Amino acid sequence: MGKELNLPLAEVLERFHEGPVSGIFTDGSARPNPGRGGWGIVYVEENEIIEQAYGSEEYTTNNIMELTALIQGVKLAPKDKSVTLYSDSQLCVNTINEWAHGWERRGWKRKTGPIANLELVKELYYAFYEHKNLSLEWVRAHNGWRWNEYADSLATAWDRSNL
Repeated sequence: MGKELNLPLAEVLERFHEGPVSGIFTDGSARPNPGRGGWGIVYVEENEIIEQAYGSEEYTTNNIMELTALIQGVKLAPKDKSVTLYSDSQLCVNTINEWAHGWERRGWKRKTGPIANLELVKELYYAFYEHKNLSLEWVRAHNGWRWNEYADSLATAWDRSNL
């Protein structure tokens, strides 16, 4: 796909049919970056929408919105089921899957300088690991996966006249 489409939800459901059929799909965006932005999440089981949510900020960054989407996704995840969260932010996925544990051990410090958006990183890290049944996977942005495109549509809804 390769580019941001900013499609209404109904059009996303018509055009896209690939990808996992269950999980929590998250996305965040800002245009320009920094600038106005939004986040979106959709929780699906067997291609049925269980719940969705979205929000926006007047002035933010892509990374803040991506982290916010993941935090909201963790909050939405049922405690009694194993669920995969999907994000197209390699930075956020690597933060949780690879780096945050070491940062915590070092008193929330990086060897190379301060951690950007530290409060959001900590909130996501603690919420994610408190919830024992979650995994987090990276997905390429705008790859045509139905529910990734749907989360993107929710994250950019602030920029359209219709959802």
